[in-house]
Amino acid sequence: MTSKVFFTDMHTELNDSLLSKMRRLLEASGLGDIDMEKKFVAIKVHFGEYGNLAFLRPNYVKVIADFVKSKGGIPFATDCNTLYVGMRKNAVEHLENAALNGFNPTTTGCQIIIGDGLKGTDDVELPVEGGQYVKIAKIGRAVADADILITLNHFKCHEITGIGGALKNIGMGCASRRGKMELHTSGKPSVLGDKCRNCKKCAKVCAQDAIVFGKTASIDFDKCAGCGRCIGACPFDAIISQYDEKMEVVNAKIVEYSKATIAGKPSFHISVLADVSPYCDCHAENDVPIIPDVGFFASADPVAIDRACAEIAQQQPVVHGSRLEKCCEHGKPDDIFAATNPNTRWQSHFEHAERMGMGDGSYELVTVR
Repeated sequence: MTSKVFFTDMHTELNDSLLSKMRRLLEASGLGDIDMEKKFVAIKVHFGEYGNLAFLRPNYVKVIADFVKSKGGIPFATDCNTLYVGMRKNAVEHLENAALNGFNPTTTGCQIIIGDGLKGTDDVELPVEGGQYVKIAKIGRAVADADILITLNHFKCHEITGIGGALKNIGMGCASRRGKMELHTSGKPSVLGDKCRNCKKCAKVCAQDAIVFGKTASIDFDKCAGCGRCIGACPFDAIISQYDEKMEVVNAKIVEYSKATIAGKPSFHISVLADVSPYCDCHAENDVPIIPDVGFFASADPVAIDRACAEIAQQQPVVHGSRLEKCCEHGKPDDIFAATNPNTRWQSHFEHAERMGMGDGSYELVTVR
């Protein structure tokens, strides 16, 4: 089936604004058809690693939160902790990072909740119907407990997945720390001996008795189930994931996690195709956007909205001085995402989504003024 993807550009006139256009997009796209009365509504957004300036402004979250409240809903902004070591690996630092980047109850119009708890270990196991790589997805409890999920996505390039949009924001972003480990790795965690302090907190959360101690901790791979809970338990960042899964398998797992996350609950997706950076907003830096700003997209179909963003991004001119321009000695490449991150293959998202019964992303673009 062809899904409707609603679109408005980023051109404004006097006495109008991008926020007003975004509100009109939400009204026209059917978001208000979802029954939100007294429902908890998770607005899944990436708060951006500190130092990065390409992440979406909190003003956009407030447009959505105000819309939800006007329909009787109870919105909250959320993201789950990261697997890698940075300012978003636990809820305390994650909230501090969000505040430094301008996200607070005043700017967003709602409270902020870290989806998988203090240490990234508070999750819910959700079945993946028809999963090829994942049978049980590990999703942050606040996201799983929400009655409705709305994603606000910064569509961009990505060094592993090729593109980052709605599917990545759902599948990777809503996964707990052990869920992210399952997505990123085909193996098991390991211990950095120079960081280990033998505090034994990792052993307290290991259900397999797989952690042994000498001068430092080590992991018995024959016993280890690869759940990753020890990563969240370690206060010294001494336990790490290998990040060794094949890129196309990561994309497939993201699709499977996305299917499990939105199954059985209303969901809706808003993507902003602007500041299209070469890498994820998880980086503590960003580069010159590779294409000009395009606009806002909205759809009930996460596969269709990602395909629309990807295809329309391909039609844009290359920004002078960008990383992509350096790849354009022989003219604009046919695939701007593959040119920016040559080892990636973003199309595998859509191929696996079709295999999983989520559709191939076919869409009808509806323009909203």
